[in-house]
Amino acid sequence: MRAKTRAAIVVGLCATSLVAASCGGGDSSGGSLGNAITVHGCNPQNDLIPANTNETCAGNVLTTTVAGLVRYNKETAKPENDIAEKIETSDSKTFNVTLKKGYKFSDGTEVKADNFIKAWNYAAYGPNAMVAGTFLEPVEGYAEVSKSGATVKEMSGLKKVDDYSFSITLANPVSDFPLRLGYTAFAPMPDAFFADPKGGFGKKPISAGPYMVTKWDANQQIVVEKNPHYSGAFKGNSDKITFRIYQDIGAAYKDLLANNLDVIDDMPADAINGLKYHKDLPDRWAMRNDVGVVQMVDFAAPKADPAVQNPKFKKAISMAIDRQTIVDKVFAGERRPLDSWVAPKVVGDYPEGTCGDFCKYNPDKARELLKEAGGFSGTLTIGFNGDSAHRSWAEPACQSITNTLGIKCEADAKVDFKTFRNAVKNREIKGMFRAGWQMDYPSPETFLAPLYGTGGSSNDNDYSNAAFDAKLKEAAAAKSTAEGFKLYHEAEQMLTEQMPSVPLWTMSQHAGWSTKVTNVKITPFGIVDYASIKQK
Repeated sequence: MRAKTRAAIVVGLCATSLVAASCGGGDSSGGSLGNAITVHGCNPQNDLIPANTNETCAGNVLTTTVAGLVRYNKETAKPENDIAEKIETSDSKTFNVTLKKGYKFSDGTEVKADNFIKAWNYAAYGPNAMVAGTFLEPVEGYAEVSKSGATVKEMSGLKKVDDYSFSITLANPVSDFPLRLGYTAFAPMPDAFFADPKGGFGKKPISAGPYMVTKWDANQQIVVEKNPHYSGAFKGNSDKITFRIYQDIGAAYKDLLANNLDVIDDMPADAINGLKYHKDLPDRWAMRNDVGVVQMVDFAAPKADPAVQNPKFKKAISMAIDRQTIVDKVFAGERRPLDSWVAPKVVGDYPEGTCGDFCKYNPDKARELLKEAGGFSGTLTIGFNGDSAHRSWAEPACQSITNTLGIKCEADAKVDFKTFRNAVKNREIKGMFRAGWQMDYPSPETFLAPLYGTGGSSNDNDYSNAAFDAKLKEAAAAKSTAEGFKLYHEAEQMLTEQMPSVPLWTMSQHAGWSTKVTNVKITPFGIVDYASIKQK
């Protein structure tokens, strides 16, 4: 709906709206002293700076340490006020934000309007090269600030009113803007960060969430402990959470079975096969398949591999992959073949099936399209990070391509997530590579703009389509959520023309835990709710 008064937010974000001081959340707000748990972790690509994070290894840690204007309900994914006392708008273009007083960072300093304004300007400023800076694109003045050689450092759309209130003016109305404000790119940063942003802050960041990083031993562990100054409503149960870094998910699973690891957020292929983990972990596992997480394969960017750019070739590859057989044999039927780029059933009333026949297994049509594309010579690869279970599906996907099209295809493992992501970022990977995506907020925009918008923060295949970009802007400026979703769907349909990526299947998120803990839950974002875990 369109907001008609300053006291109403554009969409019904909670049971009422974001204007309420808090919508509640179901998190535990306490915990006994001395509780310490260990959980499965992986190597972050970058330091733990929210605006420079667009992957889950760092993201999982940041979910425990970061607080923003809003946070997402762990059951429904709906936004709820956190640091914000209220957010008001009458036109979906100017938003007036009032902060709660007394909300503190882990160094004891208070979170004020300047901490948001400075953080957002820093993220958007082009020379800072923050990977999530593009999330600030809707703000007026972003275009001038975000240029690589920009001399303007502050967006005109951010204005301080006083220490506890500021206004956000967008370049154009954005109907779903309030939905986005819980993403880590919009987190406030303490004064200490701006004093030395290029120093060691990212190794031991100061944060406003329920936990703070106290130790980071490279390739071994990241430790977070309760923030003694935390003043929010979403306190955690454990006093200390150690993210133990593994390069092999099988090793993490073995440690879990031996009670040497408390929580795992993934399962190795041999544990999923035949649902073996049900027997290994009686009453100590969870599986959620209504999460905003999708699995795809991206085609390499044109500068990395010109040989895989023909749209007919891409469609042939998509139609040569037998998704249902892989889902049944590798994932024990726990996933669902994907026929769209937006995760189904998690962002409200949004159409499914956008990819249509191009995402259906059709060997004859695949061979026909390959012939029309001029064929393919050499070896096609699917790159992935070797510290995961992705080999289990990458190899059968390659086999399906080979059996159908006669193309030699190989699964190409990089040593770990950091190495893999750096290779993707540097455009060093040829052929194809795995591209799982976890929603940042409950809107189709998060599945489209960052991945396929020109210059998007996670546009790893360098897809660029002026008509697609224009449709995204039109959708963002819609007068209502329903109208915006319709326009986002029109943008998504354009992806079938060039097929920058191949949708594979929806993700079913698993978790398993030791005999020492309880209350392990998976959020709609496909993340374990680490703060809610309890020791028995």
